[in-house]
Amino acid sequence: MPDGWEWDSSLFRGSAAYYERGRLPYAPGFAETVADALGLDGRGRLLDVGCGPGTVLLALAPRFAEAVGVDPDEDMLAEAERRAGRHGVAARWVAARAEDLPAGLGEFRAVVFAQSFHWTDRDRVAATVLRMLEPGGFLVHVSDHENPPPDPRPLPSPAPPYDRIAALVRRYLGPVRRAGRGVLVNGTPDREDLVMARAGFVDFRRHVVPAGGVAERTADDIVAWAFSRSDSAPHLFGDRVGHFERDLRALLRQEASDGRFAERLPATEIMTWRTPR
Repeated sequence: MPDGWEWDSSLFRGSAAYYERGRLPYAPGFAETVADALGLDGRGRLLDVGCGPGTVLLALAPRFAEAVGVDPDEDMLAEAERRAGRHGVAARWVAARAEDLPAGLGEFRAVVFAQSFHWTDRDRVAATVLRMLEPGGFLVHVSDHENPPPDPRPLPSPAPPYDRIAALVRRYLGPVRRAGRGVLVNGTPDREDLVMARAGFVDFRRHVVPAGGVAERTADDIVAWAFSRSDSAPHLFGDRVGHFERDLRALLRQEASDGRFAERLPATEIMTWRTPR
């Protein structure tokens, strides 16, 4: 866990309804990249840990015989199940934390963490996942590619004012990043490669899937983005949530009177590790 922070069930409380609209998609083709990297052939089982509303699981499930999504937030699982029904994807949804694994779920060909591993007791969870994978199975970490090179081409609309939004959140919630009922003084940890090596994983590979293109965003999309985040989840504002949304919308009108924004779609980073055969 991040230093000085303990997980609690309110981490993403109230965020599930905003997730699909607020979050930018992973790069087109990320699922094909995963399939090629793992040599998927429609067999085996997939486990998505911290699956949220099912974004990654829904893309990967057709490449497996069975898919299981695990998340501690019941609202996220309900949203995932709704989306799976809409897309005709069969999956099993389990309310549990990563630290509850193996939870009687059996053996898997691949276990995926999509921007969720940093919320876990990483050494403990990595060691457990190693035991849950079949020989030669894979642990997969999916995230937005951080710090891309600058693109000098102009955008068709103003970029979302994320720095100003962060300042507004701090004005309401204090200077230290909130996360559930606690705070993250030093942010969330990285260096997953070191954690996986300690657990006994081998054959680390890294893939970056370019996205390209520009996402057109409305003020409603940016409000949804804010409420989809752990550090500005609706419950954190208490009875001032309406005041925060009012101030956020006023800020957005200052930046773009027509309420239209644009931002470059991020590339997707995929890291894979294999179990020893």
